Amino acid sequence: MTSTDYLYFIITTKPEYPRNISAGCICFIREHKYRSDMSHSPKKLPVFKASSSSSYLDYMIDLSCMEQLSADEAELLQALPEDTDRLKWFKEKNTLQTAMGLTKGTPVTVDQEKQGLRGIIRFIGRLTEPPSFCPLSGTFFGIELQGKDKGKGDTDGTHGYKTFFSCPKDCGIFAPFSRIRPVVPSTLSPSIPEPSQQLDTEELAPGDRVTYFINDKCRHGMVVELRDEDGKHVVRISTDRDENGKRGGEVEVPLHAVAKGEVPAGPESMEVDTPLEKPNTDDLYLDLALDSAVEVTVAAGNSYGTIRWIGTLPGRQETMAGLELDEEIGVSDGTFKGERFFKCAHKRALFVKLSSCRPDSRIQRTSASHSERMPIVEETERETERSTGKLETVPPISAEQVKPLLIGRMRGIQGHCNSCYMDAALFSLFSCSSVLDSMLFKSTEPQDTPIQNTLLHDIVNPLRREGFVKGQQIMKLRQQLQEHGYSHSFTTDEKDPEEFLTVVMHHILALDPLLKLSAAGKVQESYCYQIFLDQNHSLVLPTVQQLLEHSFHSSELKLAEVPSCLILQMPRFGKKFKMFDKIIPSLELDITDLLSEGPQQCMLCGNLAREECAVCFKDPLFSQTGFKVFCKTCSSQVHSHPQRRSHQRAPLDIPEGYVARGAPHSLTRDKLELFAVLCIETSHYVSFIKYGPGSQDWIFFDSMADREGERDGFNIPEVQACPEVGRYLEMSPAELANQVPREMEGVAKRLFCDAYMYLYQSTSMCLYR
Repeated sequence: MTSTDYLYFIITTKPEYPRNISAGCICFIREHKYRSDMSHSPKKLPVFKASSSSSYLDYMIDLSCMEQLSADEAELLQALPEDTDRLKWFKEKNTLQTAMGLTKGTPVTVDQEKQGLRGIIRFIGRLTEPPSFCPLSGTFFGIELQGKDKGKGDTDGTHGYKTFFSCPKDCGIFAPFSRIRPVVPSTLSPSIPEPSQQLDTEELAPGDRVTYFINDKCRHGMVVELRDEDGKHVVRISTDRDENGKRGGEVEVPLHAVAKGEVPAGPESMEVDTPLEKPNTDDLYLDLALDSAVEVTVAAGNSYGTIRWIGTLPGRQETMAGLELDEEIGVSDGTFKGERFFKCAHKRALFVKLSSCRPDSRIQRTSASHSERMPIVEETERETERSTGKLETVPPISAEQVKPLLIGRMRGIQGHCNSCYMDAALFSLFSCSSVLDSMLFKSTEPQDTPIQNTLLHDIVNPLRREGFVKGQQIMKLRQQLQEHGYSHSFTTDEKDPEEFLTVVMHHILALDPLLKLSAAGKVQESYCYQIFLDQNHSLVLPTVQQLLEHSFHSSELKLAEVPSCLILQMPRFGKKFKMFDKIIPSLELDITDLLSEGPQQCMLCGNLAREECAVCFKDPLFSQTGFKVFCKTCSSQVHSHPQRRSHQRAPLDIPEGYVARGAPHSLTRDKLELFAVLCIETSHYVSFIKYGPGSQDWIFFDSMADREGERDGFNIPEVQACPEVGRYLEMSPAELANQVPREMEGVAKRLFCDAYMYLYQSTSMCLYR
């Protein structure tokens, strides 16, 4: 489920009926149901009660008894233990609004056993996944206690065997918003520094990185303690370098000379060629160009970013580079002395000498071709694209380019903070397929254009051009989605691919629904299709073709038209329980018999079919694949058998004026081809890509295949060839059934046993969508 599909309400007055609904109870209703009911001006709404206990019952409640909530408000209130508490804090509008504005890193006081403990927010989100029938589970805040309050907590950042943040034992607390409040003490309001030292004067707390001045020199360090001394505010700082240039040590500085964050000495640029470490003397910068991933040494150590601009700045003769940093330690949003040179988020831009930049050491090139400088023509095109804002889509990676461009470590999309669901989905959709490229250049609302630009400019084009996307670009997209209001936990929590795709395709880019289903004469639209099977199915080792047909049969569905892209979710309950031990990928999906209109062939003689029999679909006499459609003659013969005389046959909808010409085999079949599969194992998403026509043209992508370093390290994505998949697909069903998963070669086991979502495309229809 996704909270964006629902509307939420709080009961403000206890209704006369039902009696088990109390004032303060949180309820919800699907948005489309609400729109439908409200069109009839009802006095009551059929809402569901948000509860941890299983409940599929809706309750008709007077509209006068409830008020609507936003999704974020509902999640905050749902974390409270009692309905009376929820109603009380709902009426505290200012407190609720303040809670919605809290972010990680905010200093707060948390109530714990009648004490007010000081700490810093390290986590905001759900502690448990909501039940399948309810989209809410409650938003909690993870607090790391500071100073004298360390050790007064009850956790190290772990809840229910899952780590949400890291801190020493008993130095953390999980609490709802009602128990926390931001710290804004007047005694810590710093005076405004001189104009030449205009710095960020956000409130300080122990553990914050800061910039401070001693003898007019700019230095950096970390806050250890804040205290009042004879009426003056003093900050004790653990220094990166002392006044003699040596590393380590502590210093006490007046509060007015300290600012939060690592702000460079100059107002808009930083000289990073100070010999803090060995100077850069190997001319590596000569191979750098726009969009190069680079690192640069600053006072706090190495920082990483991407070159967004190269040129000269007013009043300077040397060649400079404008960097978009991976972290918020910059000085602007791409402007220098009031003139814009590129655009990025606030405090992410930094202007440095190009000679001070060097290639990002975290990215290991796997062949000499990766380290070659970009051709002049291509570099010029990219510079033009950035300067003009024109959106040009780089073509997908061809079968011939896969090996030199994609195969290896630090290839694909780099994982970052529970992003695997998004990494796998984007890599699957855009690396080697263009079926949904219309998302990247269709007209959008002005407020949604930045998201589309990020998708195209920072993710899809770099992936197709260079074979690598930095994790920070994915985080940028997640931040934009979160800022749009689509879940406050988009930047922290793991989600499902279908939730992400629906938000982007439907809510952001307003893409036309990919799938149109016909049911009882009405057309339903969606972006994904979840396969459901009835309890009486006879499938043991199914193909995707069989699963789709059985699902359509049990739900009495047909396709209203051939989809350009068909996204299928496999039959499973949650991320753990799988209905089948193995599923055989169908490289092609024949959807001819699943269409509500169009000519079909009789399954027995091949002539034009006139009738369909739903009961014959499960008759063991026939194969388990394909709907059972017959011409008039064959239908009469089949149903002359005593066991089939009671079958109810339905006439097929054949286009008026259609006349079969030539031999029966002249009827064309509508088929979709498989191009990607998303798999999940132990809550981690990976993907397989069918990138070429050969049977062994398969690659496997994992955005977090390895990791360098611990908390401050980075993930190493990897793309590897997996020709063994093709060899298994050439086996008979009997041979596949006998394969022991843990003994399967390479990564094949993950495809056959852990499939979560199959992606199919119509190479002809995608030209028109």
